[in-house]
Amino acid sequence: MRKIYNIALLACLTFFWACNTDIEHPIASMPDTFVLNTPAYVSGVYDLKNTETVQLTCSQPDYGFTAVTTYRVQVATESSFENFTILPTFYNSAKMDVSASEMAVALVNLLDITDEANFPTDPFPVYVRLSAELSDGSHQVLSNIITLPKVKGYFALEPMKMPNNIYIVGNITNNWSWDASTSMVPVNGTDGKFWAVQYLGKDGDGNNAEIKFSTTKAWDGNDFGMKVVDIDNDSKTLAGISGDDNIAIGNPGWYIVVVTTEISGRDYIYHVQFLEPKVYLCGFTTGGSNWGSDGLLFTVPDISLGSNADFVSPAFIGNSTDDPGGDSGIRACVVIGVDWWRTEFMVFDNVLIYRGNGDDQDRVSGSIGQKLYINFTEGTGKIQ
Repeated sequence: MRKIYNIALLACLTFFWACNTDIEHPIASMPDTFVLNTPAYVSGVYDLKNTETVQLTCSQPDYGFTAVTTYRVQVATESSFENFTILPTFYNSAKMDVSASEMAVALVNLLDITDEANFPTDPFPVYVRLSAELSDGSHQVLSNIITLPKVKGYFALEPMKMPNNIYIVGNITNNWSWDASTSMVPVNGTDGKFWAVQYLGKDGDGNNAEIKFSTTKAWDGNDFGMKVVDIDNDSKTLAGISGDDNIAIGNPGWYIVVVTTEISGRDYIYHVQFLEPKVYLCGFTTGGSNWGSDGLLFTVPDISLGSNADFVSPAFIGNSTDDPGGDSGIRACVVIGVDWWRTEFMVFDNVLIYRGNGDDQDRVSGSIGQKLYINFTEGTGKIQ
């Protein structure tokens, strides 16, 4: 009897463990579809220009258990859904307030209309469906298609955004190679503004520098030069600027190059400055607490040394301790008309690291008599 009881107990425990394992590690089933509900307001006109959202609701796909589900809205102008657009916002609720402006932009793209005068003024049908997937992106399934019979769109365009990157390319970057191009540094907390300490001397054949800028590292139509940029007169005089499309440098040397982006309507305006290559040692290594242009200037390498040469700070005349939470430590920056710390940088393990849009950098200690060496072309440096 005891043996039978033990066997029965073992069977119960095994069953309980198996059930508990299924709960902890559920296996999702793949549903065929799920239901996107037809809105109650569907007989009315959806005026996308004068409303903020279009409300959609759906049933959750039957994955066999309650799961966090990601829903994405797809819209089309034909019931076949041969061509459709996925709206950028996704949802984790079966009740969705869909952005009317996102839908309006999608319709402009689907209709392939480039002129506001050609956009339809009367309401037209729009077809909508949802995709659903688990939080890891797996088990994607599509809903049914619903029709919104009367949607009044408008000539909506995607909002203009400031560039995330700007690159310098030219004959001095290994003969217009994108691999050798300079990635400009974002000014901390200032959208669309970038800077770089750049060698604009001679190329390998002895020709003066010619450059262009681009928001991508490719010849894909995003490059811009003399035909597009706005260069102030002081910069033109300092660098001897000329050229038709490429920006030709008449006065070879080192420069701080600054690009400030402005959005005007549907156009970008790029304001470009060429400044003297003033790099400053700051803080307590200067013998006081001098910041920005009150600091001590680095020595600029002679133009005859080419691009692979070091900027060298004055010898430290004050001790600097490693203090991650304070103002001590070696500090260095360029000054371009913004707070000095927005263009700060430092050397960590012989690598030049710019603050850019990052937080305050860790402190690096130095001693009286040492100097800071920076190679802006190679992105390296040292303290010795």
